[in-house]
Parts: sequence; structure tokens; C-alpha cells
Amino acid sequence: MTTIRPLPRYHFLDWVRIIAFFLLILYHVGMYYVTWDWHVKSPHASEFLEPYMALSSPWRLSLLFLVSGVASSCMLAKLQPLVFLRKRSWRLLMPLVFGMLVIVPPQSYCEVIEKLGYAGSYGDFMRLYVHGYHGFCKDGCLILPTWNHLWFVAYLWVYTVVLALLMLALGPRFDRLAARLGQALTGWKLVLLPAAALALARMLMLDRFPITHALIDDWYNHAHYLTVFLLGALIARVPGIWPRVAALRWPGLALALAGWAAIIIWYALDHGAIAGTRWELLVYPMRAVYVLMAWSAILAACGFAQRHLDRDGPARRYLTEAVFPVYILHQTLIVVLAHALKALHRAPGLEAMLLVVLVTVLSFTGFEIVRRVPLLRPLFGLGPRAPMASPAEVTVTAAGTAPGTAATTPA
Repeated sequence: MTTIRPLPRYHFLDWVRIIAFFLLILYHVGMYYVTWDWHVKSPHASEFLEPYMALSSPWRLSLLFLVSGVASSCMLAKLQPLVFLRKRSWRLLMPLVFGMLVIVPPQSYCEVIEKLGYAGSYGDFMRLYVHGYHGFCKDGCLILPTWNHLWFVAYLWVYTVVLALLMLALGPRFDRLAARLGQALTGWKLVLLPAAALALARMLMLDRFPITHALIDDWYNHAHYLTVFLLGALIARVPGIWPRVAALRWPGLALALAGWAAIIIWYALDHGAIAGTRWELLVYPMRAVYVLMAWSAILAACGFAQRHLDRDGPARRYLTEAVFPVYILHQTLIVVLAHALKALHRAPGLEAMLLVVLVTVLSFTGFEIVRRVPLLRPLFGLGPRAPMASPAEVTVTAAGTAPGTAATTPA
């Protein structure tokens, strides 16, 4: 039986989650303009933005899994594991299935139009989509149905199951394990020990298990993201851990920026020319640098947030509720709008700003609709709408809310 013990509410981690999710809008707009493979591509795609994209790509999703682990651990401090798993499954699996059937398909439709010249109607495409058609092929075949950006939700649910089963099996021993971890993660060991574990996984597994986001064969990603998620769940139980993180915010920022510079230099090298030379031996050290950069950035983000954003207010409560529906909607809006705006032949800078504004406005418009329609709320990961309360009741409810359990966010 798991001991029920309340944990503090970490408002600053809500802000970290909000900021990290909204960075996705900028990042995925950027994906339209870089040379990396994506669903649709601008005719102006170039390498110009790629160094700036690399500033956040190593750590942003790891940060979200860490915060999700903390939030899950806080929920488990007030719920039995099987109750927690039932609630989380409802909040994650319904939006995942709905997203794969309704939200994501327009992305694949635009992709096959642009990459393969598909001329069928959307209805024709959807008949192929729901029947798992695998004939859309060019340098590999498009897997349908797909979850595209909603892979995060699928992985988060699997990791939620793992954590619930661990808590069910370990009970109070989970807290004892967290206490031992807390004793180890002091000073610079808070930087070096997690980075070393994650770097070892990257060096040993990345070549053998390339990143797929397909869940069943994505073993390197699981080794990385599940480790980060469980680390978040453990450190949530360590008293005083966040002031330790805040104390490392400036060194973490410095290490992250230095690692980013090293990564940019490494990617700028002609890897075809150095293949088979002694320079090729730097591949594994650079993987360690990549992970150290990512973990240092995570510590810096959490440290600065703990120092400067640990406060509540109407904006935090509104955005905490909005962030998951906006996440579900944003990438489809980017792909569809980018595909539609091509016909206008706008300058890439103006087009990118227009995309960011339109996607942000339409995402929040979608959220405003969803939050008001009871039938839509569970499809976007929102719980039942809370009844109106008097100001005195609102004060009591806010003070008595279970720590770390924002009722409307599945992260």
C-alpha cells in the first residue's frame, strides 16, 4: 500500500511547462523553413535557422518529460497507483485516439500532396488513412494512421504506466530510493551524474536504435526519456532539491551555451571528409557534450524558473489549462496554413511571422471553444468544467488544491 503524503505545489514548474510547450509553436514553424525533413517544406528552406533550432532541440522535450515525472509523482502522493493510472489513462488516451483520427490526418494529407503529388480529395485520403494504407512511398513509406506530434502523448502514457506499476510494487521504498538519490545529487554531482547516465545511453544505443518515435522500436528514446521521467518522479520526493537546482542556474546556462557552440561547430564540419580519420573518433565525445548541454539547459531553465516564476495567478491558471489543447492543435494548424500560404508567395520572413500569429490566435480560439463545450473537453485532455464559486470559495480551493496536480493538464 502506497503511503499518501502531500507534496508542495510547484508553480514554477507549471510556468516551465507552459513556456516549453509554447516554444513548440516557434520550433515547428521553424521546421517548415529548415532543410531537415518535415511534413511540408518552404521553397525558401535553408540552413539559416538550423543553429538556432539546435539551441532548444536537445533539451526541450526532455524538460517536458522531467516536469511530467514531477507532476505524476505529486499526483501519486495523494492517489493510489491504480486510481492514478485510471485518471491519467482517461486524460491521455482519449486525446491521443481523437487526435490520430481527427487532428493529425490533415498533416498527412498536405504531406502526400506536396511530396507525392496526390490528387485525391480529403475524403478519398481519409478512406485510405483509416484502412492503414501504406502505398504513399518516397524514400520510405508513410505509416498510416499516425500520431505525428502526438507521439509525446503516447510515450507519456506508457511512462505513466511504468511509474504507477513501480509505485504499486515499491510502495514506501520509492521514497527511500528518492532519499538516497537526493543524498547523491548534491553540488556538481547534480550536473554530472544524470548527464553521465544519459550520455552513456546515447553513446551505446543511438547507432543501434535510431530515433523513430514509433514506440515499439524506439529503444534509445525510451532509455533517455523514461530515465528523465523517472528522475523527475524521484526528485519530486527530495526535500530542498529545487534550491539546489536554482544554485546551479548560472553554471548550467554557461555549460548549455558552451555545449551549443560546440554542437554547432561539430555540425558545420564536413563529416564525409573526416570519415575514416582520427576526427571521426570525436563522435562519441560529442554525444556526451550533446547530453551535457541538454541536461545543463534543463537545470538552468528549472533554476531560473524556481527563482523568478514561483508564483500563482490568473495567467498561470488560464495557461495551465490552455497548454495541452493548444499543443494538440498547433502543428496541424502550422502544416495546413503553411501549405495554403504557399500560393501567396510571401517573403519567408513575413510569411513566418504571419504563421506564428495565425497559429497562436487560432490555437487559443480553438481552446476557447473546447473549454466551453463539455463534449469536447475530454477529447482535448480537459476534465469536467468546475462550477462557478464565490471569491471566498475560490481562495479556499486554490489553497487546498493538491500540490502538483493541475486538474486540467495531462503533463
